[in-house]
Amino acid sequence: MKITNATFQISVSDLSGLPEESLPEIVFAGRSNVGKSTLLNSLAGLKGLAKTSGTPGKTRLINYFLVNQAFYFVDLPGYGYAAVGQAEKAAWGYLLSSYIERRRSISLVVLLFDSRHPATQSDREMLAFLEFHEKPYCIVLTKDDKLNQKERNQCRRIMESCAAKAKFIVNYSSFSGKGKSELLAHFDHYIC
Repeated sequence: MKITNATFQISVSDLSGLPEESLPEIVFAGRSNVGKSTLLNSLAGLKGLAKTSGTPGKTRLINYFLVNQAFYFVDLPGYGYAAVGQAEKAAWGYLLSSYIERRRSISLVVLLFDSRHPATQSDREMLAFLEFHEKPYCIVLTKDDKLNQKERNQCRRIMESCAAKAKFIVNYSSFSGKGKSELLAHFDHYIC
């Protein structure tokens, strides 16, 4: 797949604001500050498509990006970030879980893990949640350029053991572009 066009469409804070379920949705989920927005920008080849920040918890809404006029990339709020109030954290959790449970147009959930800290407790909970709801998911190990080969192999083994139902696992570096063509090629199978 080649991305020729990607545009921001809408941000929603409530399920009632979601667009009509007429196009496939590839959903990006992961802990706060794992690199979801950076990955989206890298895949689309557009620096400012999704807003990035060094501050965890920047994405607070469900953000839709129309890609090639054929499908959506959906950027979900990060989970596992503790520096917000309990009420706001609960609202994010409800929004995220309700969206994943109810949305029929989700064709794939791209679950991002920081390759330096794979499979934290909150990551394992998300894996269990996706498997319970029988949502197809893949794993993208971000920040791959920060690992040496031994660390990369160890991370991969950990992920293969705790995410056995993942459709595929990709090591990704937004810095070098490693994994981009592989990930886009996988997406072809989920947007038909």
